[in-house]
Order: sequence, then structure tokens, then C-alpha cells
Amino acid sequence: MGPIAFVKEYWRFLLLVVFVTAALSALFVPGFAMGDDDVVLDEENQTVDENPTNLEYGLGLEGGARISAPPVGMTVSDLAIEHDEQNDVQSAVQQDLGLEPVDVTVRFHEEGNYFTIEVFDEDTTESEFAGALQAADVEVVEAGGEREVTGDDVENRVTQDTRDQMIETIELRINEAGLSGGTAYEEATLGGEHYIVTEVPGMTSDELHELLTDRGDVRVVAYHPGGENGTHTNDTVLTRNDMSQIGSASYDDRYGQHYVSVTVDDTSAEGERSPAEEYEAAMNEYGFTSQGVGQCTIQDRQADEFDFDHPEGDQQWCLLTMVDDDVVDAHPMGDDLAASMYNEEWSANPTFRMIVPTQQDAHSLAVNLHSGALSAPLDFDRDQQYSISPALADQFKEYSLLIGVLSILTVSGVVFLRYRDKRVALPMIATAMAEVVILLGFAAAIRMPLDLSHVAGFIAVVGTGVDDLVIIADEVMDEGDVNSQRVFESRFRKAFWIIGAAAATTIIAMSPLAVLSLGDLRGFAIITILGVLIGVLITRPAYGDILQRLLTDK
Repeated sequence: MGPIAFVKEYWRFLLLVVFVTAALSALFVPGFAMGDDDVVLDEENQTVDENPTNLEYGLGLEGGARISAPPVGMTVSDLAIEHDEQNDVQSAVQQDLGLEPVDVTVRFHEEGNYFTIEVFDEDTTESEFAGALQAADVEVVEAGGEREVTGDDVENRVTQDTRDQMIETIELRINEAGLSGGTAYEEATLGGEHYIVTEVPGMTSDELHELLTDRGDVRVVAYHPGGENGTHTNDTVLTRNDMSQIGSASYDDRYGQHYVSVTVDDTSAEGERSPAEEYEAAMNEYGFTSQGVGQCTIQDRQADEFDFDHPEGDQQWCLLTMVDDDVVDAHPMGDDLAASMYNEEWSANPTFRMIVPTQQDAHSLAVNLHSGALSAPLDFDRDQQYSISPALADQFKEYSLLIGVLSILTVSGVVFLRYRDKRVALPMIATAMAEVVILLGFAAAIRMPLDLSHVAGFIAVVGTGVDDLVIIADEVMDEGDVNSQRVFESRFRKAFWIIGAAAATTIIAMSPLAVLSLGDLRGFAIITILGVLIGVLITRPAYGDILQRLLTDK
């Protein structure tokens, strides 16, 4: 038989060889499935081979923590709001409910051409939310016209846009914190609730909980005289949205200061002042650049405490760095910065330092500034936590490999006892192993983190795969020796219909587990479905080609 005729006759077997070769390349060729950022170098800039394969591992085989929690918030949709009224409505609802600006969001959804308003506060009731909208003269749009908002219009959920922003912020926060391999995603329950799931290798549940607890809302607040009866007042002068560039956590040896450098946005719309010009004007208006220069003594840096109950005549001009309404630092306006702002020169190069007491504070501040604030807090009263130590994960990895080897050896022994014919048994075992290799290569190529549930799926694939191969062998050899291609193909076709129907049943049964958010069952279902598809499309036909070559007279 010539090469062309061989390819035409045994293309299914050759396709299996191609897939196995590609899978082995994805598993073992350095850089085949890994980005440049994943390459680890030693002190001499030589590649360090920490993992002999390109496989990635999930929490069960790597160690780490996972927290799943729903966002806190309520939503009212289909509101009659004009575009130029959006900010006014948001301010009115926020003030009526006594919330911070970050806790209320009015959003326009272009795909549906409607407005929603969200409140991210667990203490606000549905009736209070509806009452605030009524006070702001906001109505719900219906088919018959517009009507007053009631408590029935309030939904205990946040919008998809908010959840997407939260996932993006959490991923940025994980990356900024230097936690490689972490991820965040959304899961929906059967009851219609949406959970934000965060997984980070190498962390404990307490550490991950601390990372997610803070909203990360960073503001600069001016604390200055100007309140009623000579008291002091707080005015927010800068938010994260006013900042165009954020530096990293740094330390100034000269002044002994931990800080994060910030550049304020100096762009403006026609006829309006830029955020930098607004900040500069506020500093001049509140007296920070004149009588308030250097006048801030409310912070005891040794005890890290703030004394806002100072004597009435003790006037203070302090710039407060606040994270989630907690004051992390209070410092005065310096001479040079004050002179630059007083002469209205600072806004041309609007940079300054956000000073904090410790290196940890500076690092946390930089992470929050880079990632931005979480759109909504997470409800940790209903969270689900899972963690595993790296040492225990290494044991699971070893045990998983041992179980995989034992399952292959057990199946091999049973197959040999069943047929006692190497022509049938050896190709069957080799084909089943090839199926596992292809699955592992696929996982490495798409960077799928393997977990214990996936290991269970691989074992199931070995079992169902060999089961199908046994069906093929039994059908082909059931009526005696096969001595012609026509007889072989007739029997093989009958067997393939049986395993095809079984494969369809398995896929249908596993599909809900693969789609629904049912934790580790999802990984098991995905691997099982992939294994069945690879078996029906690649390995089963290839095994038929091998048997045909060995058992017929061709």
C-alpha cells in the first residue's frame, strides 16, 4: 500500500497521532502554553524549571483560598430620568438616605435605553429607597405611562454592569498586590442570586477576606475652619476619578515619609475648570495656602491616633487621606506646595504626595488607587469560604498522580484478563492513555487550572473510554474471527452506534453540571464531557483503524 493510499485508509489513526503530538508539545515544550510573564529566572537570568510540565493547578492541587459572596445592593430599573438630571438625582437620593456618594449610582443602559439607580448599603430598607426616589420626583416607566416608585419596584440585587466592574476591580487588586494566579468570576445560583467568586493561590481565607473587605474608596478631605459657630468642617477635594496617574509605594529618606505619588487630571472641557484647577482653587479658598500652611497637629504619629476634639480656638488645616471613611493620615500643607498653589502655578504640573504612616499603609493605598474602589461591598454574612494549605495541596497532587497510575494499571490488568490477546488489549490501553494525554494537553494549552474535581473527571474518562473500547472489541470479535474489511466495518459500525448513543446520553446528563454554578461538580462535568467528545471524534475511530489493521487480512 502506497503512502497516499495509507493516509486515505487510516486517516483517523493518523489524526490521533497528530493530536497526541500536539498534546505532548503543549505539555512539555517550554513556552508553548505559557506567556513570558510566567517564566521564572534565577540570579543568573537562567530559566528555572519549577514545573516539568506546562500544566497549571487550582487551589486543591496548589493551595490557596476561595471566597464566594454576593454583592450588597438594591436596584430600581426603568426610571424616567433625563440625561442632564442624572447627577442631580444621584445627589438627592444620596442625601435623603444619608449615604456617601460611592453608595449610590445612577446608570444609563444603552442596550435597553433605560436608567437604573442602585444603592449599596445593607442598612437601607426597600421602603426607604422607594421613598427617596419619590422625594426626588423620579417615576417608573411602564407601557401605560409613568407612575410613582413603590417598594415592589425595588430588587435585592445589583446590575450586571456593577458585577462586571467588581470582577475587574478585584482582578486588578489581586494583580497590584502581587498575587499571581488569582482570578475572580461570577456564579449564578438556581435561585437567581449572583455570587462573586475570588480564588487566590498561596493565601489563607483570612488574608483573602481582608483583601476583599475594604471597598478601597480613596479620598482627600480638607479639614478646616468654616463650620457653624466657628467649628471645623470636612470637604472632599479629591477622589480617585480626579487622578490621572498613580505611583507606587515609596519612602523618602530625607523626611522619613512613606507616600504614594499622585498626578491630578489637568484636562478640562471647554468653559470648565480641570480637576487640578478645582483642587488648587479649593486650597486657596479654604485657607490652606495662607494662614493654614503647616497648621495640622491632630495626628499622633507614634500612637497612630487622631484628636478631632481639640480646643475651640485651636484652628487646624489638615489634608486627610481617607480610605472607606477611615482616616489613615492627616498632614498639613507644605510651604513649597502652598506657594505654588497660591500663585496658581501648581495646576500646570499637578503632582503631590499622599503621605501615610507605614510602608504597609502605603502599599495598601497604592493597591486601592490602582485598582479603584469596589462598586459594591460584598455580603460576608452569606459568604462561602474554602482554603487549603500548600503542603496539603502537594500531598493531594502526589496522591492524584498515584491514583491515576493505579487506575491505568487496574484497567490494563482487567483488559488482559478479559481478552488474553495482545493485538486487542495493547492498542486498547494505548488508546485510552492517548485520550488522557490529549485532555492534559488541551488543559495546558488553554491554561485550565486543574483541581481535584478535574482529577476525578480524568479517572471517569479512563473508565468510560475503556468501556467503549471493550464494546468495540466485543462487537467486532463476537461472531468469530474477522477475515475481511467488509465484515469488520459492518461490525464496527454497529458498535459505534452503541457508543455514540451512550456518549450523547453522558453529554446530556453532564451538561447541567457544566453550566450551572455547582462548585467542584462543574470541573468534573467539563472534563467528562471533553473526554467523551475526544473519544467519539478521535480515539474510538482510531482504535477501529488499529483493530482493522491487526485483525483483518488487509
